[in-house]
Amino acid sequence: MIVMKFGGTSVQDAAAINQAAEIVGGRDARAPVVVVSAMARVTDALLTVAQKAKERRFDELKSSISELRERHIATARELLSTVSEIDGVERGLQELFSDLEGLASSVATLGELTPRSQDAIASFGERLSSLIIAAAFRERGIPAELIDSRAFIISDSNFTAAAPLMPETESRAREALLPIIESGRVAVAQGFIASTLDGVTTTLGRGGSDYSAAIIGAALRAEAIEIWTDVDGLMTADPRAVPEARRIRVISFAEAAELSYFGAKVLHPSTVLPAVEKEIPVHIYNTHNPACEGTLIVNRPRPSRNLIKSIAFKRGVTIVNVASTRMLMAYGFLRAIFEVFDRHQTPVDVVTTSEVSVSMTLDQPERLEAIKRDLSGFGEVTVENNKAIVCVVGDNLKFTPGLAARLFRAIESTNVNMISQGASEINLTFVIDESDVEEVVRSLHREFFAEVDPEVFD
Repeated sequence: MIVMKFGGTSVQDAAAINQAAEIVGGRDARAPVVVVSAMARVTDALLTVAQKAKERRFDELKSSISELRERHIATARELLSTVSEIDGVERGLQELFSDLEGLASSVATLGELTPRSQDAIASFGERLSSLIIAAAFRERGIPAELIDSRAFIISDSNFTAAAPLMPETESRAREALLPIIESGRVAVAQGFIASTLDGVTTTLGRGGSDYSAAIIGAALRAEAIEIWTDVDGLMTADPRAVPEARRIRVISFAEAAELSYFGAKVLHPSTVLPAVEKEIPVHIYNTHNPACEGTLIVNRPRPSRNLIKSIAFKRGVTIVNVASTRMLMAYGFLRAIFEVFDRHQTPVDVVTTSEVSVSMTLDQPERLEAIKRDLSGFGEVTVENNKAIVCVVGDNLKFTPGLAARLFRAIESTNVNMISQGASEINLTFVIDESDVEEVVRSLHREFFAEVDPEVFD
């Protein structure tokens, strides 16, 4: 049994859904479970709907919902020819849009958009797309059965970024999905959405459809998890910055997690976690180029002759510096500083310290002013904007002599603000001005990928 996840661009229109159906049909012997995202740009449109409802912009709200309705109905009509399927899907779509209008009306009445309401509205993207996709699969000879992921992916109540309760989820997923699989049918489930134990809709955060696929794969002990997207796999660098970037054939879970966290958009950072625990390989494939072998992510890949597997970067980074002589020989100081970020629910990416100062990077500046106010009680606070994180990832970098010298020699004309190595065996991370990031990545790629191991890179 395998789990196949199709992202937004892989189900963005009738042509993409047809392609997905062909791919799924070619894997019928492997008992696929299919997880689908919302159609491309729909989740963003729904979040805009939520905001318009909060601000009581009624004409714009009505227009936005109408556009979404027309897009989904048009896609369904293009895909379906059987009267019974068309009628059933259109009834289902109209019911969902009626529910969406009711939720938006409630938000507008209150003039308040809570995280719980935002999740409820955002959930409609996957619920709409999966209804259409399951019907399209059936018309193409795939015995698809639509199933609501909220019935078996059970999460905490941390709305907009919920975490699954794995014991309950595993039990319910097996109960809901195994009978479908054993009967020879193909379950079509939604990514991204879940529910609390009380049945309240939650979402797993942006990119959460990957996570959903891994959760289901882990619960069912799948032989493999396939992530179908719009690129050929993980690359040695972002091809938009480095046109000569190479595809990575095989990479470790740990390396893939570092890359995804530090800017590689192909994979959601949390995806690998359930797969790692169950040692389930994850494949990344291109829906638009299914003949490509993609990237395989496993626990222990073969050693590579290249020191570096990939270079990732993240723009829009802010450095927060706190300087205070009270740090000298003091214990508990760092804990108190990080409690500020915890209180404001803002994650920190990179940290460096000296005897009297600590520097931290963040890429979510929404609560920066409040954080600065709280940190000012510890010492002088300064902020540096328009920075970027560059992360080089590879196996055993921590124990590779001369790596740092070679790396920084390749970018010797670039000012480096922060450096972090040692916290992880597989990455070296540094912070530079955002304006320098593409040239730095290109220089590093020339240095480390002039020649590549053909068993690891294509």
